[in-house]
Amino acid sequence: MNNEEFKTREQLYQRLLPALRVKKKEMHHMKMYSITEIDIWNYFCLNVWNKKSALTLGEMVNDILNTDNYVILSSRRSN
Repeated sequence: MNNEEFKTREQLYQRLLPALRVKKKEMHHMKMYSITEIDIWNYFCLNVWNKKSALTLGEMVNDILNTDNYVILSSRRSN
């Protein structure tokens, strides 16, 4: 199995961007038009991934695609 390592947050963001776009599109279909890829990224960086260690890219994609949209939206509204 290929263990990718990223030297910067920007590299990781770019690698996760396809999943972030899918999530944004899903949320827009639910009329959550104000959500951006950056909002989703920030939610996970601040609320999910900072509490975990040794995450794989697959686990991060899984988090993005399987987290309830309303959880992400409500987190954005509370900030």
